[in-house]
Amino acid sequence: MFEAVELSRAVAGRTSPNPAVGALIFDAGGYVCGAGTTAPPGGPHAEAAALAQAGARARGGTAVVTLEPCDHTGRTGPCSRALIEAGVARVVFAIADPTAQASGGAETLRRAGVEVVGGVSAADVEAGPLRPWLHRQRTGRAEVTLKIATTIDGRVAAPDGTSRWITGEAARAEVHARRARVDAIVVGTGTVLADDPALTARNPDGSLRGHQPLRVVVGDRPMPAGSRILDSAARTLVIRDHDPAGVIERLSADCCDVQIEGGPRLAGAFLGAGLVDRIEHYLAPAVLGDGRAAVVGSGARSIADLSRFRLRMPVRALGDDVLLTYDRVTGR
Repeated sequence: MFEAVELSRAVAGRTSPNPAVGALIFDAGGYVCGAGTTAPPGGPHAEAAALAQAGARARGGTAVVTLEPCDHTGRTGPCSRALIEAGVARVVFAIADPTAQASGGAETLRRAGVEVVGGVSAADVEAGPLRPWLHRQRTGRAEVTLKIATTIDGRVAAPDGTSRWITGEAARAEVHARRARVDAIVVGTGTVLADDPALTARNPDGSLRGHQPLRVVVGDRPMPAGSRILDSAARTLVIRDHDPAGVIERLSADCCDVQIEGGPRLAGAFLGAGLVDRIEHYLAPAVLGDGRAAVVGSGARSIADLSRFRLRMPVRALGDDVLLTYDRVTGR
């Protein structure tokens, strides 16, 4: 199952609004004979891709899948039927499909005489590449991550506005790796005017990664025609709306994983609206003393208004910097 999760990690950000699923096929002798991942919408599901690779060796073998095989016909046929027709004897999956449309694959397989084992490594799989899609199924909206990079005293820029670079090369490389796994990155027009960011996912040598997230600009201030965010390196969507709920509602039609990379006021707006599900905090071993705070205008007036988050382990060292990941405490 761990290997199936690692397979799915490679396609995170490329399959939405479908789930990023990984699948392995073992032949009757226990040897891997097929591996597959979810293709972009309209393409084959992970199980179909793995079965195509396995061919006749799938008969009498075992399929290991991160998500329960689907049981409906959409752009592609049901994976449950494909597994039955391939003669697979046993199916192991981690997470039951939570959607009314696609669930039921396990029962269809059992009725056909296939041994089915569900719930294997479910907690680990749920925390992996399937997490944003599962969040969208539960809540009806994309999962929102706030990315911030600060000094020890919580500053994102010096008093003169300079902010490059608070963190080191290893942390910046991780930011680009993360961008390559998300569906969309959101900034405000203020960030575009102040920093002229490209918001692309790049390799250490500056070349573009294979997947580029949708770049989303929120606000109504005009941007210069030569702004890097308007170039052809990736798609850009401009939303003339200051309401965080409206922005996420619009993006949730096609996106499962949305990252906020704007300035302190945009961060405060999303936090104040209760729309931040996760915080990825890149913490540099430095102190400014004065300068811009990471969050402004969240609406908090007292300690009772705190937005509570829980630290997710492990804490990661990135060179001299540290990456702290926090999940929102439900109801706070």
